[in-house]
Amino acid sequence: MTERRSVGYSVHREVLDEGAVEEMAEKSEVKVTLSVKVKESLRCSGPRMKSLILGFLPILSWLPRYPVRDNAVGDLVSGISVGIMQLPQGMAYALLAAVPPVYGLYSSFYPVLVYFLFGTSKHISVGTYAVMSVMIGGVTERLAPDADFLSWDNVSNTSVVDLLSRDAERVRVAAAVTFMSGLFQILLGLVHFGFVVTYLSEPLVRGYTTAAAIHVVVSQLKYTFGISPARFSGPFSLIYIVVATLISWQVNLEDKYGVDVVGLIPSGLQPPVLPTASLFGQVIGDAFALSVVGYGIAISLGRIFALKYGYKVDANQELIALGLSNSVGGIFQCFAISCSMSRTMVQESTGGKTQVAGALSAVVILFITLWIGTLFEDLPKAVLAAIIYVNLQGMMKQFKDIPALWRTSRVDMCVWVATFILTVLFNPDLGLAASIAFSLLTVKQVPGVVIFRSSATLYFANAEMYQDALAEKVHTHTHTHTHTHTHTHTHTHKGRHTHSNADRQTHTHTNAAIPTTHTDTHTHKHTII
Repeated sequence: MTERRSVGYSVHREVLDEGAVEEMAEKSEVKVTLSVKVKESLRCSGPRMKSLILGFLPILSWLPRYPVRDNAVGDLVSGISVGIMQLPQGMAYALLAAVPPVYGLYSSFYPVLVYFLFGTSKHISVGTYAVMSVMIGGVTERLAPDADFLSWDNVSNTSVVDLLSRDAERVRVAAAVTFMSGLFQILLGLVHFGFVVTYLSEPLVRGYTTAAAIHVVVSQLKYTFGISPARFSGPFSLIYIVVATLISWQVNLEDKYGVDVVGLIPSGLQPPVLPTASLFGQVIGDAFALSVVGYGIAISLGRIFALKYGYKVDANQELIALGLSNSVGGIFQCFAISCSMSRTMVQESTGGKTQVAGALSAVVILFITLWIGTLFEDLPKAVLAAIIYVNLQGMMKQFKDIPALWRTSRVDMCVWVATFILTVLFNPDLGLAASIAFSLLTVKQVPGVVIFRSSATLYFANAEMYQDALAEKVHTHTHTHTHTHTHTHTHTHKGRHTHSNADRQTHTHTNAAIPTTHTDTHTHKHTII
């Protein structure tokens, strides 16, 4: 018979009473030192490296799994359609940026390809955009005005503008401010500053873009005085560009009637050139405004389609993608880009499902630039100005926001109107800064209301600590407010009976200590902020 051995255990530990257990279990914020954060961020491992690479280059995640049978046809049709739209819009918006029209084609090619590699939105169409172009135009005309390039013509005995020198300098200015705005966006993305867009409310953005549209209209009057632009959109833009070019070429409008035409469109692409560093100090404020506005417009539209189609847009990665698009574009003498609503709607409605559609639109622009761009040299600039007017009709319709906001939120209506007026009176850069300042002035705490949020489930073990913390907060606010109405929100817990008892106990104790305070604890299945 097997003999059993007795085994003894000796446990040595500190004897804990109820207070010590509660003290050990109490949650406290752990402060991580900067050195620990740096070491953690520099920690390298295989999975971490893979995650960083896939996060920085999203194309490596989705392109290997690209469903050719399901998406190829839609992306192809969409890419060609958007590419056709990019041609007239790129050339027209180059006029707003006060640079030769061919640079609009460059800006519709290089940045689009970069975004294809780094962007996370499947549906937005990045490229030239009216608001960004008019902001660029304000900088180029300020730093390279016509007056700086006047020369005396002995034949006519008048001063004439050296257009070649002026345009070359304006291209350098546009490239410098674009490159610097891209650096700002990259920096903001690396420090996870994507939340900056929260300071651009919808009324502010819509009021700002409407006012920018007014600036656009005024800037084009010199090309279209006495001309009533027809209301066409979409592929018709390409048709009347071709027709107008043929008429101008056959009739020789430039020589016979002095009609301003597009002029030289060189075949091929521009070689990379580093921006002029001496200009950075003069455009730093404009570059930051461009980076914020361009990102705000792109991420707002990107989130709309992400919500519609059930995927996620990474706000910080979008900052990096747009920043790389602009900085690389600046090296290739492009001007700043963002997202166009009209092109995005065409890309989505024609079947575009991934970023491949954007890449194909860039291929269309490449084909035009290399082989058929010279055919548009006789195109009158008045036609491009008409295209701008047509594409601004969506922004002009935003005036309808005013009566709607009057009925729903008069504070938001004031933000809209103030943003519009400030941007019209000042230039778009100062208008944006003044509008954000005005918007922040409208933010205030509602008197007598304090929101107290519990991050943990309320049950018997933490009910007393919850009561103490709530009472402390209430006492703090009752020193400055005669009446404090505190709503506490907690998460759902299975122990309904215990939870409700804790609620009643909290309500009783708090109201007994502070009669003027009403505490309501609600159970929600979603986070309340």
